[in-house]
Amino acid sequence: MKKFAKQSLINLMIVILVCVIGRIATRSVYRAYIPMNYISTESESFSVRQEEEGGRVSFGTPEIREGFAFVDVRPEKPGDVVLFLVDEAGEEAGFGFFKVSRFGTIYNMSSGEFTGDNIVMCALTYLALSESLFLLLGYRRAKGASFYSYSTIYAAGFSLFLLLTGIMLLMATIRHIFSPGRFFMTSVYSQISSAGYNFMFLTFPLVLVFAVSMTVSNIELLRHERPRIQNALGILISVMMIGGAVLAFLVGGANFSGSEFEYRLRMTMQNVYCTAYAYFECMLIGSIICGIKAARHIPKGPVDYILILGCGFRKDGTLPPLLRGRVDRAISFWKDQKEKGKTAILVPSGGQGPDEVMAEAEAMRNYLLSQGIPDEYIRPEKESKNTYQNMVFSKKLIENENKDARVIFSTTNYHVFRSGVWASLAGLRAEGIGSITRWWYWPNAFMREVVGLLANRWKQELVFLIVLIFVFGTMSMVL
Repeated sequence: MKKFAKQSLINLMIVILVCVIGRIATRSVYRAYIPMNYISTESESFSVRQEEEGGRVSFGTPEIREGFAFVDVRPEKPGDVVLFLVDEAGEEAGFGFFKVSRFGTIYNMSSGEFTGDNIVMCALTYLALSESLFLLLGYRRAKGASFYSYSTIYAAGFSLFLLLTGIMLLMATIRHIFSPGRFFMTSVYSQISSAGYNFMFLTFPLVLVFAVSMTVSNIELLRHERPRIQNALGILISVMMIGGAVLAFLVGGANFSGSEFEYRLRMTMQNVYCTAYAYFECMLIGSIICGIKAARHIPKGPVDYILILGCGFRKDGTLPPLLRGRVDRAISFWKDQKEKGKTAILVPSGGQGPDEVMAEAEAMRNYLLSQGIPDEYIRPEKESKNTYQNMVFSKKLIENENKDARVIFSTTNYHVFRSGVWASLAGLRAEGIGSITRWWYWPNAFMREVVGLLANRWKQELVFLIVLIFVFGTMSMVL
């Protein structure tokens, strides 16, 4: 993430420099356009005059095209300007309101254009697309143990947001450059401030597919498991996402009447809501992408230790399918590597719960022995109470024997990525392998993992979300 921040800062400085150079290169010449009151006229020539005395601007001969008069305007002194388009008979054919700043920048008060706006638009488009590329490259570069981090989630999720925003800006830029009279800068401002809404609209088909898939898997889960809130988490999230998107679309498409301030306030509230929605959608997308990749990943050997993460087992000490799947996955990897000439140490990890007859590590050790694994290759870790402690205590056990050991961990497929994050937080560099679970169980269990990931950093996520809301909320009021 530090590398991305450094790249982004350099990229932003380049964009600002390009905008400054482009502004200087224009020599304060602004290509103004004045809408004509009528398109067909008997006049063959037109001229421009300004209402204000003292000449706040100077201008050339207008060019008539597509119902607009285009004219090059140069600033002379700051102030407000009204330019009138007149025909040969001196009749008014159109007018426009402009403002000259003390820095010589001319603003079109009706449509939002300003001196050098095309350069700024191109620069902003480049910024969005290049930042998307940087994030995507950051995601692709995340290998091994470094893959399990929140930075990878951000890179996977927000690269899509910036890509779609950049594409929309590119389309708006092209339309404005080639048809400024038809596609105003106010439309470009709307594209920027409404980035969250646009992202929601473009990704709604994906959200719909996700919601349907989650609902189907959850219904099947409830058929096999007892009804409880945890087993309906996927349905609840799906309903919230679909309902949240539909609410935004209904509000955004509703007719509005009121003052300009009321309209800006309404749009600000809408964009703040959509920004928050888009933020959580990006986090969900990033988590899903990272979770699926982590579950399918097979580390390259050889490794020295295979850590097996424990969970609940039966009262008679035998392993239920979920835990047995984790141990079997570790055994499979252990045997494959042994055939290649390297024998790893298996570390079943898990303490004894209040309702358990023995430590989880001991139950897994018994199963390993029953599967023909020699006891000399088993190092039980019996103190941990959760995944984080699994990583911490196992790290100590491993480092007491081999400080330079290469470690992997085995868990259920939906749990791999979050476990990797815990390993990273514990200072254990380890990749994960995942055991397969039933199709109707995996989605809902993975949603619990996503919620857990966000809950682990709710303060940091809240700060980041507040910053985004402030940025897009401010843009909505200003633009």
